[in-house]
Amino acid sequence: MFRRISSVSAVFLFFAVFTLAAQEHGLGCNPEVLRGEVWVELEPIYGGYVDREYPLDADAARRRALEEAALNYSAMIYGWSFHYDTGEKARHIPETFELVPVAAIPFGDPGLRATDMEVRDMRVRLWTDYRLSEAQSRRLRVWRTGTIRNAQAVGRGPLGGPEEVSDWLTIKKAALEDAARAAVRAMLRGGERNRPKETKGFISLAAFPNYYIDSGHWAASARFRVQITEIIPFAAY
Repeated sequence: MFRRISSVSAVFLFFAVFTLAAQEHGLGCNPEVLRGEVWVELEPIYGGYVDREYPLDADAARRRALEEAALNYSAMIYGWSFHYDTGEKARHIPETFELVPVAAIPFGDPGLRATDMEVRDMRVRLWTDYRLSEAQSRRLRVWRTGTIRNAQAVGRGPLGGPEEVSDWLTIKKAALEDAARAAVRAMLRGGERNRPKETKGFISLAAFPNYYIDSGHWAASARFRVQITEIIPFAAY
Protein backbone atom coordinates (compact mmCIF):
# COMPACT_ATOMS: atom_id res chain seq x y z
CA MET A 1 0.00 0.00 0.00
CA PHE A 2 1.61 3.25 -1.08
CA ARG A 3 1.67 6.32 1.08
CA ARG A 4 2.13 10.01 0.64
CA ILE A 5 3.78 11.81 3.56
CA SER A 6 3.37 15.56 3.82
CA SER A 7 6.54 17.68 3.69
CA VAL A 8 5.85 18.91 7.25
CA SER A 9 5.53 15.34 8.52
CA ALA A 10 8.66 14.30 6.64
CA VAL A 11 10.75 17.04 8.19
CA PHE A 12 9.37 16.26 11.65
CA LEU A 13 10.00 12.53 11.17
CA PHE A 14 13.62 13.08 10.13
CA PHE A 15 14.64 15.68 12.69
CA ALA A 16 12.60 14.65 15.74
CA VAL A 17 14.87 11.68 16.33
CA PHE A 18 17.83 14.03 16.78
CA THR A 19 16.74 14.27 20.42
CA LEU A 20 17.21 10.56 21.01
CA ALA A 21 20.11 9.46 23.19
CA ALA A 22 21.19 6.25 21.49
CA GLN A 23 24.61 4.82 22.24
CA GLU A 24 27.25 4.74 19.48
CA HIS A 25 28.52 1.33 18.39
CA GLY A 26 30.01 -0.61 15.47
CA LEU A 27 31.65 0.50 12.21
CA GLY A 28 35.03 0.90 13.87
CA CYS A 29 34.03 4.05 15.73
CA ASN A 30 33.09 5.26 19.20
CA PRO A 31 30.89 8.18 20.34
CA GLU A 32 33.62 10.68 19.47
CA VAL A 33 35.74 9.35 16.59
CA LEU A 34 35.06 7.77 13.19
CA ARG A 35 37.79 5.81 11.44
CA GLY A 36 38.21 4.89 7.79
CA GLU A 37 40.73 3.53 5.29
CA VAL A 38 41.52 4.98 1.84
CA TRP A 39 43.68 3.55 -0.96
CA VAL A 40 45.33 5.84 -3.55
CA GLU A 41 47.15 4.76 -6.72
CA LEU A 42 50.63 6.29 -7.10
CA GLU A 43 50.51 5.66 -10.88
CA PRO A 44 46.87 6.43 -11.73
CA ILE A 45 46.29 5.02 -15.23
CA TYR A 46 42.81 3.73 -16.02
CA GLY A 47 42.15 2.31 -19.47
CA GLY A 48 43.61 4.82 -21.91
CA TYR A 49 43.39 7.73 -19.48
CA VAL A 50 46.45 8.99 -17.61
CA ASP A 51 45.73 11.17 -14.58
CA ARG A 52 46.88 14.79 -14.80
CA GLU A 53 49.04 14.22 -11.73
CA TYR A 54 51.30 11.33 -12.72
CA PRO A 55 53.05 9.80 -10.94
CA LEU A 56 51.97 10.90 -7.47
CA ASP A 57 54.47 11.51 -4.70
CA ALA A 58 53.68 10.59 -1.10
CA ASP A 59 52.45 14.09 -0.21
CA ALA A 60 50.07 14.24 -3.19
CA ALA A 61 48.75 10.76 -2.39
CA ARG A 62 48.20 11.72 1.24
CA ARG A 63 46.32 14.86 0.19
CA ARG A 64 44.08 12.87 -2.15
CA ALA A 65 43.38 10.31 0.56
CA LEU A 66 42.35 13.04 3.00
CA GLU A 67 40.11 14.68 0.37
CA GLU A 68 38.40 11.37 -0.28
CA ALA A 69 38.10 10.73 3.47
CA ALA A 70 36.44 14.14 3.94
CA LEU A 71 33.89 13.20 1.26
CA ASN A 72 33.17 9.87 2.96
CA TYR A 73 32.85 11.32 6.46
CA SER A 74 30.48 13.99 5.09
CA ALA A 75 28.34 11.26 3.55
CA MET A 76 28.35 9.25 6.80
CA ILE A 77 27.50 12.13 9.15
CA TYR A 78 25.29 14.37 7.01
CA GLY A 79 24.32 12.27 4.01
CA TRP A 80 22.26 13.48 1.08
CA SER A 81 18.63 14.21 0.34
CA PHE A 82 17.45 12.30 -2.72
CA HIS A 83 14.69 12.41 -5.31
CA TYR A 84 14.26 9.25 -7.36
CA ASP A 85 11.99 9.10 -10.39
CA THR A 86 11.65 5.42 -11.20
CA GLY A 87 10.90 5.95 -14.87
CA GLU A 88 8.64 3.98 -17.17
CA LYS A 89 9.73 2.92 -20.66
CA ALA A 90 6.16 2.36 -21.84
CA ARG A 91 5.28 5.94 -20.92
CA HIS A 92 8.62 7.34 -22.13
CA ILE A 93 9.53 8.52 -18.61
CA PRO A 94 13.31 8.35 -18.00
CA GLU A 95 14.79 7.10 -14.74
CA THR A 96 16.42 9.95 -12.79
CA PHE A 97 18.17 10.09 -9.43
CA GLU A 98 19.17 13.37 -7.81
CA LEU A 99 21.38 13.68 -4.73
CA VAL A 100 21.91 16.91 -2.77
CA PRO A 101 24.50 16.93 0.06
CA VAL A 102 23.02 18.06 3.37
CA ALA A 103 26.40 19.49 4.43
CA ALA A 104 30.09 18.90 3.76
CA ILE A 105 33.29 18.49 5.75
CA PRO A 106 35.94 20.59 3.97
CA PHE A 107 39.48 19.44 3.26
CA GLY A 108 41.62 20.74 6.11
CA ASP A 109 38.89 20.37 8.74
CA PRO A 110 40.67 20.22 12.14
CA GLY A 111 38.71 17.12 13.10
CA LEU A 112 40.20 15.12 10.21
CA ARG A 113 43.68 13.63 10.51
CA ALA A 114 45.82 10.84 9.05
CA THR A 115 46.93 8.20 11.52
CA ASP A 116 48.76 5.40 9.65
CA MET A 117 50.24 5.33 6.16
CA GLU A 118 51.63 2.37 4.18
CA VAL A 119 52.94 2.10 0.60
CA ARG A 120 52.39 -1.28 -1.07
CA ASP A 121 52.40 -2.30 -4.76
CA MET A 122 52.44 1.34 -5.94
CA ARG A 123 49.43 2.15 -3.77
CA VAL A 124 49.18 4.26 -0.63
CA ARG A 125 47.03 2.92 2.20
CA LEU A 126 46.01 5.66 4.61
CA TRP A 127 44.00 5.26 7.80
CA THR A 128 42.17 8.40 8.90
CA ASP A 129 40.29 9.55 11.99
CA TYR A 130 37.54 12.13 12.25
CA ARG A 131 36.69 13.57 15.66
CA LEU A 132 33.04 14.54 15.80
CA SER A 133 31.54 17.57 17.45
CA GLU A 134 28.58 17.10 19.77
CA ALA A 135 26.18 18.18 17.02
CA GLN A 136 27.75 15.73 14.55
CA SER A 137 27.47 12.91 17.10
CA ARG A 138 23.75 13.62 17.41
CA ARG A 139 23.36 13.52 13.65
CA LEU A 140 25.20 10.20 13.45
CA ARG A 141 22.96 8.71 16.12
CA VAL A 142 19.96 9.52 13.95
CA TRP A 143 21.33 7.28 11.21
CA ARG A 144 21.54 4.41 13.71
CA THR A 145 17.95 4.44 14.95
CA GLY A 146 15.29 1.87 14.17
CA THR A 147 13.53 4.19 11.71
CA ILE A 148 16.40 3.91 9.22
CA ARG A 149 16.68 1.04 6.74
CA ASN A 150 19.93 -0.56 5.57
CA ALA A 151 20.84 -1.16 1.94
CA GLN A 152 23.87 -2.26 -0.04
CA ALA A 153 24.67 -1.95 -3.75
CA VAL A 154 27.37 -1.56 -6.39
CA GLY A 155 27.46 1.53 -8.61
CA ARG A 156 29.50 2.31 -11.70
CA GLY A 157 30.95 5.41 -13.27
CA PRO A 158 33.35 6.41 -16.07
CA LEU A 159 37.09 5.89 -15.73
CA GLY A 160 37.58 9.49 -16.75
CA GLY A 161 39.31 11.38 -19.52
CA PRO A 162 38.88 14.68 -21.35
CA GLU A 163 35.64 13.56 -23.03
CA GLU A 164 34.03 12.38 -19.81
CA VAL A 165 34.90 13.52 -16.29
CA SER A 166 38.55 14.34 -15.73
CA ASP A 167 38.69 15.22 -12.04
CA TRP A 168 39.69 12.14 -10.02
CA LEU A 169 37.40 12.83 -7.06
CA THR A 170 34.39 13.63 -9.26
CA ILE A 171 34.97 10.34 -11.09
CA LYS A 172 34.82 8.36 -7.83
CA LYS A 173 31.81 10.37 -6.62
CA ALA A 174 29.95 9.38 -9.80
CA ALA A 175 30.39 5.69 -8.99
CA LEU A 176 29.38 6.23 -5.35
CA GLU A 177 26.26 8.19 -6.31
CA ASP A 178 25.28 5.45 -8.75
CA ALA A 179 25.64 2.94 -5.89
CA ALA A 180 23.23 5.08 -3.85
CA ARG A 181 20.75 4.99 -6.74
CA ALA A 182 21.09 1.22 -7.03
CA ALA A 183 20.59 0.81 -3.27
CA VAL A 184 17.36 2.85 -3.27
CA ARG A 185 16.11 1.02 -6.34
CA ALA A 186 16.79 -2.40 -4.77
CA MET A 187 15.11 -1.33 -1.53
CA LEU A 188 11.95 -0.27 -3.37
CA ARG A 189 11.84 -3.49 -5.38
CA GLY A 190 12.17 -5.57 -2.24
CA GLY A 191 9.85 -3.59 0.02
CA GLU A 192 7.04 -2.16 -2.13
CA ARG A 193 4.26 -4.17 -3.75
CA ASN A 194 3.92 -1.86 -6.75
CA ARG A 195 6.63 0.22 -8.34
CA PRO A 196 6.28 3.90 -7.36
CA LYS A 197 6.44 6.89 -9.68
CA GLU A 198 8.68 8.94 -7.36
CA THR A 199 10.46 8.48 -4.05
CA LYS A 200 12.02 11.10 -1.78
CA GLY A 201 14.11 10.80 1.35
CA PHE A 202 17.57 10.87 2.88
CA ILE A 203 20.53 8.51 2.45
CA SER A 204 23.93 8.23 4.12
CA LEU A 205 27.01 6.01 3.95
CA ALA A 206 27.23 3.32 6.62
CA ALA A 207 31.00 2.83 6.09
CA PHE A 208 33.76 3.80 3.66
CA PRO A 209 33.04 2.34 0.18
CA ASN A 210 35.28 -0.08 -1.68
CA TYR A 211 36.40 1.09 -5.16
CA TYR A 212 37.70 -1.11 -7.97
CA ILE A 213 37.88 -1.30 -11.77
CA ASP A 214 35.20 -3.46 -13.42
CA SER A 215 34.68 -3.94 -17.17
CA GLY A 216 36.19 -0.59 -18.08
CA HIS A 217 34.39 1.39 -15.36
CA TRP A 218 34.98 2.54 -11.83
CA ALA A 219 32.86 0.48 -9.45
CA ALA A 220 31.91 1.42 -5.89
CA SER A 221 30.58 -1.20 -3.48
CA ALA A 222 28.92 0.59 -0.58
CA ARG A 223 26.55 0.15 2.36
CA PHE A 224 23.96 2.82 3.03
CA ARG A 225 21.35 3.91 5.51
CA VAL A 226 18.11 5.12 3.95
CA GLN A 227 15.09 7.02 5.23
CA ILE A 228 12.19 7.25 2.78
CA THR A 229 9.96 10.21 3.52
CA GLU A 230 7.59 10.18 0.55
CA ILE A 231 6.42 7.62 -2.01
CA ILE A 232 4.24 8.74 -4.91
CA PRO A 233 2.51 5.97 -6.93
CA PHE A 234 1.79 6.21 -10.65
CA ALA A 235 -1.91 6.34 -9.76
CA ALA A 236 -1.37 9.82 -8.30
CA TYR A 237 -0.74 11.20 -11.80
